Amino acid sequence: MTINQSGWKPTMGKAGAPDGETFTGNRALMLEEPLIFEIGGADTTGVDIDPPAAHESRLGGLERRSEIGLPGLSEPETVRHYTRLSRQNYAIDLGLFPLGSCTMKHNPRLNERLARLPGFADVHPLAPVDTVQGALELIHELAHWLVTLTGMHSVAMSPKAGAHGELCGILAIRAALDARGDSRKVILVPESAHGTNPATAAFAGFTVEDIPATAEGRVDLKALEARLGPDVAGVMITNPNTCGLFERDMKAISDAVHAAGGFVYCDGANFNAIVGRVRPGDLGIDAMHINLHKTFSTPHGGGGPGSGPVVFSEALSPYAPLPFVEKAADGSFRIVEEETAEEHHGDSFGRMTAFHGQMGMFTRALSYILSHGADGLRQVAEDAVLNANYVLRSLEDVLEAPFGGSGPCMHEALFSDAGLADGFTTLDIAKALIDEGYHPMTMYFPLVVHGAMLVEPTETESRAALDQFIGALRSVAERAKSGDERLKSAPHFAPRRRLDETLAARKPVLVWRDAPAADAAE
Repeated sequence: MTINQSGWKPTMGKAGAPDGETFTGNRALMLEEPLIFEIGGADTTGVDIDPPAAHESRLGGLERRSEIGLPGLSEPETVRHYTRLSRQNYAIDLGLFPLGSCTMKHNPRLNERLARLPGFADVHPLAPVDTVQGALELIHELAHWLVTLTGMHSVAMSPKAGAHGELCGILAIRAALDARGDSRKVILVPESAHGTNPATAAFAGFTVEDIPATAEGRVDLKALEARLGPDVAGVMITNPNTCGLFERDMKAISDAVHAAGGFVYCDGANFNAIVGRVRPGDLGIDAMHINLHKTFSTPHGGGGPGSGPVVFSEALSPYAPLPFVEKAADGSFRIVEEETAEEHHGDSFGRMTAFHGQMGMFTRALSYILSHGADGLRQVAEDAVLNANYVLRSLEDVLEAPFGGSGPCMHEALFSDAGLADGFTTLDIAKALIDEGYHPMTMYFPLVVHGAMLVEPTETESRAALDQFIGALRSVAERAKSGDERLKSAPHFAPRRRLDETLAARKPVLVWRDAPAADAAE
């Protein structure tokens, strides 16, 4: 039913004072928020506390005698400050989040509800095992489904994030080599792999060597085979890779590495594109981490809480880390640790972390798996690939797609800065997207593409949402190709204007000082 049948719409004048400025500096709900140090002073406090009674210090003279310089705010001032700041952030609950290789999908609220259930939300890692049987059963069941979905032999649940999982896999490979008295020290990393792969290998004490990509953006199998030898411990490969492509030669790569005596580590960060359709274990993978905050929808949040379980082949399972949850003959669950590892896990390389993993993430991930089922998880991958290809084919006429001819992409669409007007860059497009109401896509990665723009829409975006984003990116790209100078100063509508990013990187101001102190320092 149409309520306003006349078609009349109210008209509104321009907001704000006639000169475009306001007394407060605010513009309606766009609030000009000062630093917290500028709101409160060190000489004030937001609470009333009685002076402490005289007592003898037990700190042995280590107590601080001088003021620490923190601002004193009342509770309303504190809450309002951080709430106002939070409203200037972008979030997946506000709109499409196009960061490539990040899988910024919707976090179902069902998962959040289950993660807050008593017994999961308040479980303590040192609680007696007989009081947390339900939590241990949940960890064990999630482990079962991760092994099933990947076709692997076992899984370590304790790694806290993707890079932590990479280190876990590489340490297991090193332990396996040590067990057979093999001193191999070289890890091969394709150009299309994630940047954490070579960093992880180097951190673990290996020498890293690059393997080039072919013109179509995949691993050069011949170059890989030519480099294999008795000094190569293994290969770290991302599949699907950072060009958004599936490595068609994955099984041949694994067979060649195994024939040369090495192991295959697969970066599973992009597992969302193949979950339910491809089992990495069938491709000869020996170890692979799984980002629960990506494929299985647990939240990305401020650098955590992360969870990066690592699945292992039968060859590497004996060297997997402790602790892990095991089901006993009587149906109860126990935690296998150093004291209880016994003969059946005596070759473990040790621990990755103090305790057993991230319980909240385990609960959310299992909720996601069970609520989707086998057919639902398969559809996750299919829809993620469909959406990425829709973005790719909708924009390839206005932005160069360097691997658009390499077949369908997988989880993400990759564009370059080729064809932009002289002096215009990927950064200009990214900053202009902020004005359009979007977080920018991943920029300048992967390094094999000049001025790379990497867009991963995930499966949770509707066609309407994709069309709006495509329209915004198309508009910005057309402006960059036509030489619209306003792009170089974008964003214009954000709370802050564009920084001098070179100066910000080389001379960051990380400590607040009041004006007199700052002037004196200069």
